[in-house]
Amino acid sequence: MTHQEKDYHDIPGTYVFDGSHFRKGYHLNMFCMSLNKQENRDKFRHDEEAYLAQYPLTDEQRKAILERNWLEMLRLGGNIYYTFKLAIFDGMTMQAAGAAMSNTDMTEEDFKQMMISGGRSIDGNRSKKETK
Repeated sequence: MTHQEKDYHDIPGTYVFDGSHFRKGYHLNMFCMSLNKQENRDKFRHDEEAYLAQYPLTDEQRKAILERNWLEMLRLGGNIYYTFKLAIFDGMTMQAAGAAMSNTDMTEEDFKQMMISGGRSIDGNRSKKETK
């Protein structure tokens, strides 16, 4: 099966971190992992663009990082656990990051309430075909 043929690509708002997605986002994720070290956080804080120049990111990835477009980072190969390191750098809570990474205009409070209530409804979220 090719990347486009996999059954899980039909799940709305889902980016499965498979081998293809891993390769696509490798450098984006390595940037995020670099933020584990204080010295790297300091360098990134001082000059984000110069720090990102160390990584062979695509223009789309660089833009998504600089604009903190969380959902776009995931689409471009970012792993949620790695991109959360950047969210932490920005002082975001897990709930705020979850809301920002959703494919809706969900607020942090909406995200918290959704999780308390048992998560996202399965209706309309099983297949992209359901929304057509």
